[in-house]
Amino acid sequence: MRLLFLTTLLLAAGYCSQAQDSLHYPGEKHFKNIRQLSFGGDNAEAYFGWDNRHFTYQRTDPQSGIPCDQIFLGTLPEGKKGQFETRMVSTGKGRTTCAYLMPDMKHFLYATTQFGGGDACPPVPDKKKLKKYVWPIYDSYDIVVADLKGKVLKHLTNTPGYDAEATISPDGKKIIFTSMRNGDLDLYTMNIDGSDVRQITHELGYDGGAWFSPDSKKIVWRASRPKTEEEQKEYKDLLAQGLVMPTNMEVYVANADGSDVKQITFLAGANWAPNFTPDGKKIIFASNHEYPRGFPFNLYLINLDGTGLERISHDGGFDAFPAFTPDGKKIIFSSNRNNGGGHATNLFIADWVPYPKNH
Repeated sequence: MRLLFLTTLLLAAGYCSQAQDSLHYPGEKHFKNIRQLSFGGDNAEAYFGWDNRHFTYQRTDPQSGIPCDQIFLGTLPEGKKGQFETRMVSTGKGRTTCAYLMPDMKHFLYATTQFGGGDACPPVPDKKKLKKYVWPIYDSYDIVVADLKGKVLKHLTNTPGYDAEATISPDGKKIIFTSMRNGDLDLYTMNIDGSDVRQITHELGYDGGAWFSPDSKKIVWRASRPKTEEEQKEYKDLLAQGLVMPTNMEVYVANADGSDVKQITFLAGANWAPNFTPDGKKIIFASNHEYPRGFPFNLYLINLDGTGLERISHDGGFDAFPAFTPDGKKIIFSSNRNNGGGHATNLFIADWVPYPKNH
């Protein structure tokens, strides 16, 4: 999440794009027939609906009149010569994030600051003044349901504080999301209609970006766990300002009700944007743990018990936000690749090449 701020981090760190003009790098054996879908701007968090063809994503592109993230509906091209179709489906007001198509494929949910914070884009943190890389946790974010014409029909959350980062279980019954309603950033579940809200994480730290397993029985998410008194004070002080520092996060798995929690990465750095592979046996995630300067970000696979770590993408800048079609045949992700040495982050679709069944 927060693609705009990750891009800003690379710029602030003096990142220069190198060898970015490739769609498919050597060693990317799990990707086949890669195709670039978007061109220009910052495009991220593309998540498929149940039909394997339509997906929502968020886009920022000031040059095109989109000053902060808005939600778009994308349609995969038909055939090699087909065109990528896309259109904005959020209202164009406030800032939005984390959209997901509803099971009926006629509606979608997303988080927006519009109703709690007004029509303008909310201010971004002054990182030069703070001297830290931070994400804003806007207390005006709430999760709403809209139709595909952009009309907001229902508020799933309406509590004080941040509510966002929602995804839906593959069986269509549950929503998992992150909320500040208890004063900390924890995971909650609710029924698809917004009823029966339950808190399922309880430790101090940022719990977010959660996904259900293909059978809807497990969840995976990213979390920070400040341990020392100094780390906890810094975390609480930033949170009181509506900020969080996402530079130290690890990947966790648990049962869908939050029980049997297991930390599966111990890599240091930012390990985030996790998701289950289509067979439910591995986790795919983005990480910068190999790079002391904090970039590039690449995609990795790991077993649910924390073994078998494998790097699977090789761009020199940013690969993140992996998600699969429900049938498991394709993967979509965001990357800086093939951007002509610029800083655009685009969407890429590829056939997913899994391990052999006897692996």
